[in-house]
Amino acid sequence: MVRHDVVRRYTERAAEYAQRLGTIAHLHPADEHLVTSWAASQHGRVLDAGCGPGHWAAHLVACGHDAVGIDAVPAFVDHARRAYPGLQFDVGDLGALTAPDDAFAGVLAWYSLIHHEPAALPAVLAEFARVLEPGGGLLVGFFTGAAVEPFDHAVTTAWRWSPAALAAVLDTAGFEVLETHTRSVPGDRPRPHGAIVARLRS
Repeated sequence: MVRHDVVRRYTERAAEYAQRLGTIAHLHPADEHLVTSWAASQHGRVLDAGCGPGHWAAHLVACGHDAVGIDAVPAFVDHARRAYPGLQFDVGDLGALTAPDDAFAGVLAWYSLIHHEPAALPAVLAEFARVLEPGGGLLVGFFTGAAVEPFDHAVTTAWRWSPAALAAVLDTAGFEVLETHTRSVPGDRPRPHGAIVARLRS
């Protein structure tokens, strides 16, 4: 289940978030390259899980992919539908997806798992595994750290994961980790970023 405080606080800041981060132009070029390259290797429909304002799903569709978005924050879904008419965006809980089994070739979870408490993550990954076809791809973006620990995110409490710890949870959920990427943004308070490319075991 998605935390109620996450939905409430993102609802309160949805317009601000969409303005500051709701286009591909606002994102790091390395992220755009990684997501675009990953999507090119998925041969079928892609789920943008936790799509926020909808920019990643729209980007994937613009690149020629069949992509749909889902988010627990109705204000984000409303924005995505207005900004990208003709694309499919739905309100939903990542831990209780309504899609049938084997519905997607790939799942993009780009920083959409950061507010899930560690104990809640296996249930979400089990849903991803259920809706992915055998051998389907998963790309997870997250904040990295030396340990699994909460921190004061700008919106509400989020969690850092060490790449090894997150890879272990993915492995238990039935995913094979293929690649791990890390980067850090310079600044007074640099925040290390990570991404894991995985696929569902057949």
